[in-house]
Amino acid sequence: EDYLAYRIRSTEYLGERLCAAGIPILEPPGGHAVYLDAKAFCPHIPQAQFPGQALAVALYRHAGIRSCEIGSVMFGGDGRPAPALELVRLAIPRRVYTQSHIDYVIEAVGEVHALRERLRGLRIVEAPQVLRHFTARFAEL
Repeated sequence: EDYLAYRIRSTEYLGERLCAAGIPILEPPGGHAVYLDAKAFCPHIPQAQFPGQALAVALYRHAGIRSCEIGSVMFGGDGRPAPALELVRLAIPRRVYTQSHIDYVIEAVGEVHALRERLRGLRIVEAPQVLRHFTARFAEL
């Protein structure tokens, strides 16, 4: 089987299983990544407290899942308006993950979702002038 087809099928599977568990994602899933909707996942965290970054931190702390915030940390600040979306990207890189890895991510995201009310917002402690999403430091509120 062509690897691209496998990756698309894996991403669709991940997205479908997360949706079935009631986890909010950007739909439709497919391509190379699934995007968690952090605003809907963590509605108790105001956008100014970086819900996407808080969710990415929670996934890493809980299960070692590395993800990427795509929202107010990446696109906000410096007087720019807040972005419309607060997302967390779960990418499926080429030739890395097996079916058991994908199932682990589904289970772990579900566990974090069950504990989502415990997640806390963040504030930026230190950040460079440009590309702050790469090296900013945060503190929990």
